Amino acid sequence: LLHVGIKGYEVPEADLPSANLVFLIDVSGSMQSPDKLGLLKASMKMLAKRLAPEDRLAIAVYAGAAGTVLESTPGSDRARILASIDQLTAGGSTNGGAGIRLAYSLAEQGFMKEGINRVILATDGDFNVGTTDTQALKNLVEAKRESGVALTVLGFGGGNYNDALMQELAQIGNGNAAYIDTLNEARKVLVEEIGATLNTIAKDVKIQIEFNPATVAEYRLIGYETRHLERRDFNNDSVDAGDIGAGHTVTALYEIALTGSTGNLIDPLRYGEKDNGSNRSSDSELAFLKLRYKLPESDTSELITRPIDRSEIIGDLRGTSDNYRFAAAVAGFGQLMRGGEYTGDFDLVAAATLADGARGTDPFGYRGEFLGMIRTADALAGPVDAGGDPENVATR
Repeated sequence: LLHVGIKGYEVPEADLPSANLVFLIDVSGSMQSPDKLGLLKASMKMLAKRLAPEDRLAIAVYAGAAGTVLESTPGSDRARILASIDQLTAGGSTNGGAGIRLAYSLAEQGFMKEGINRVILATDGDFNVGTTDTQALKNLVEAKRESGVALTVLGFGGGNYNDALMQELAQIGNGNAAYIDTLNEARKVLVEEIGATLNTIAKDVKIQIEFNPATVAEYRLIGYETRHLERRDFNNDSVDAGDIGAGHTVTALYEIALTGSTGNLIDPLRYGEKDNGSNRSSDSELAFLKLRYKLPESDTSELITRPIDRSEIIGDLRGTSDNYRFAAAVAGFGQLMRGGEYTGDFDLVAAATLADGARGTDPFGYRGEFLGMIRTADALAGPVDAGGDPENVATR
């Protein structure tokens, strides 16, 4: 596994710019459960208690129609903000398009030139009235991002949750997306990692890796299906990509097979690419990493490059970092839950063992929570009844 990690520089919470936030809350009937609107209200209260007096917060809702629950209010007026959160109730069908228009309008009215301007969409992802065409929603968010207002998407609940659409809307809106299923996760996103959630330090971040065919026979990127870019788009500054917040980390994992190793799935090409004298001619390099990003106020990207040398290979898994091994456990578990097409003998027990050995200090228990998720999946896997064939939750 080739592990590529990026981390944005951290900004102390006290140094974060003032924030102009608009919560756009889905109050349709599908949100009427404790793990949706109930959890959302508790999450909003945690954020409200961290607002500085210079920050401002507004609340808009949408169901059959869109409306304003709280006009832009200073963070010092906490009682008014908390009372507005308490009065939120669910009912009706969903008109997401009208709500997004209203939320951006409120954000533009309270725009802070030197501050953070962001719409925070909280939903279970069920758009069924009004602007239901996903392309129309994307076009709307894309047009609004030019105003300088970013979009964060917080997902709640299951069943009808459309994660791919929520991730894509956030990316198009120069923002980020998070799925919240517990108060612990809400605290992580809205308190512990508030800088990464709200304060963008780089936009349109693109990673491209060129593998050296002299040393790497095969490779594949694990995950990121919704973030894939064409090769020609890397140098095109007009093509939108993901953003990075202060202290935000991004991890990419590639599975590679070295030239001459066993287990390759692809036969060598009869008419392979010829060496044209480029940097890949050296057998000492595995790959060449390129990173493009734009500063928040710039439309021109900057480039960082770095060769990845064969000497950097760590042959013994025990010699790798906790972050490396934990990321491998997460990637392996994710693939098992999607059918395990390329996982070989790696199973849920192996994923749990790998994650358990890479927990490190884990001050907030996030890695322990993930380990519990693997063990729950393993406990659920197995025979459905005495006479039936074994069914694995990972396959389902």
